Amino acid sequence: MANHKSSLKRIRQTKTKALHNHYYAKTMRNAVRKLRAMTNKDEATALYPKVQKMLDKLAKTNVIHKNKAANLKSSLSKHINKLG
Repeated sequence: MANHKSSLKRIRQTKTKALHNHYYAKTMRNAVRKLRAMTNKDEATALYPKVQKMLDKLAKTNVIHKNKAANLKSSLSKHINKLG
């Protein structure tokens, strides 16, 4: 167990931030899953900007890596373009 006040505080802060990040990462994963499951091009095109914005925000705050966000956006746009 930690002995210093500062390290105890750091443990508390880390737990809080991890919980916060986990919530937003899970929300992002669900949004990506929902978009991938869509078969209607119009609906998918309408949802894509919201998912894209979410990915950019999470990459900016280092919840996910910027390259992961770029890869997800790329694959989602490919998926939308394939829809008929």
